[in-house]
Amino acid sequence: MSANKEEQYIIPAHYRKMENMHIVFWLMKDISWCMIWTWLGIAMIIPTLSIAIIIAWRTRHIKAELSHNLAIAFWISANSLWMISEFFHFDTMVVYGELTGKHLALIPFVLGALTLLYYYAFQRRKEIREHHTPTL
Repeated sequence: MSANKEEQYIIPAHYRKMENMHIVFWLMKDISWCMIWTWLGIAMIIPTLSIAIIIAWRTRHIKAELSHNLAIAFWISANSLWMISEFFHFDTMVVYGELTGKHLALIPFVLGALTLLYYYAFQRRKEIREHHTPTL
């Protein structure tokens, strides 16, 4: 690609609308958590996480987008687990050693971080090498 032409990433309008609704659901989930509206918060997990997974699936052919969207889905999962642990008062209950119910959220948080670590440590480097390799 020449220096004058920057690569474009174009999102269809109906995808963008879905992403915008995703933000609305996510905010409703977190507001419900903050306000201790237990059942609304739990109900908002379904559309928030579902849309995150759909977005990841739709971007699966673009490794950078897929990695970041999977990390977001893991983040929402972790955040939701943490919220549920507080709603049902097992956030401070000891699960193992010094780990509490809230710490169970570390599992999806770490999976999201590992997803991005893999992308930046391996996949991104491969993309850069392939992009800068002169073709004959």
